[in-house]
This record gives sequence, structure tokens and C-alpha cells, in this order.
Amino acid sequence: MGTVLGAMRNVRWHELQHAYGSASQVPGVLSRIAWGDAPTSDEALSDLERWIGTPPVFDSTAATVPFLWELAATVTVRDRAGVLDLLATILAAGNPEHPAWTRAAHEAVTAGRATAARLGAAPGPPEAGGPSPARTLHTAATALLAAIDRHTCPACAGLPPRGA
Repeated sequence: MGTVLGAMRNVRWHELQHAYGSASQVPGVLSRIAWGDAPTSDEALSDLERWIGTPPVFDSTAATVPFLWELAATVTVRDRAGVLDLLATILAAGNPEHPAWTRAAHEAVTAGRATAARLGAAPGPPEAGGPSPARTLHTAATALLAAIDRHTCPACAGLPPRGA
């Protein structure tokens, strides 16, 4: 598409659910993460974590993850480390009543491994007075990459491979 989050309109969000009901609000929240000021972006990331990332995961979680990877890779997004942290939360979460949702969400997270590796490759120089945004991004990417590489869970091990 050429624009950040351009493919969101191809998802039938109103047919998906999150922790509090219809996922029809997810595109707006993703947009607030992408283009909001710091408080707006932080609030949107927190909302999204409560909706799709806290145990259990929902059918909307897997649909949202590709857009989270897109946000993590977009330099203008204010809290890319927070987006990566949400991806790690999703990878650790599950839904015992819906193992297929869990597996789909986990597969969507692990599909972004190359992005995590790229973001974790160069930490940037440290800055006086605390970690730089680049170092925070590097730390979050490195932690997510390690979580992806060691990921095992009953849902991912208990179902046949996709397409089989």
C-alpha cells in the first residue's frame, strides 16, 4: 500500500472480538499509536494491551499483530519499544478455550522475527542521563527475539502445522 497501516481496511474488524467486545475500535487505536502525541500513543498502547494482549488472546489478536510489526518498524512511531513489549506479551499469552486463536497469534508474532532481528542489530550509542530511545528499542527487540527463539506452548505444539 505504501502507507503505514494502509491494509487495516482489508480486515473485517467488526466480525472479530477482543476482551471487551467488538474489535471495530482496533484500527483507531492502532492509528493513535502510529500518529498520536506521547500521551495519546501511550494510552492507546495500554488500551490495546488490555484488549488483545492480556491473557487470554482473542481472534482479533492475530489480525492485529501484523500491524504491530508494521508500527515497530516505522521510525516515526513514538514507542516502538512498547509495541515490541506488547508483541512479547502476546507471545506469552494464550487462550486455553481457543487454542487455534493462541496458535494464530503466536505464529503472527514469530512471523516478524526478521524485523525483531533488524531492530535488535544496532543499539546505538548510549546517551548521558538514561538510555536512548535506540537503546530501549534494541533492548526490547533483543528480548523479543530471545522469546521467539525459545517459544514453546501447548497450543503451538498441540496442533498440526498450518496448511497440513
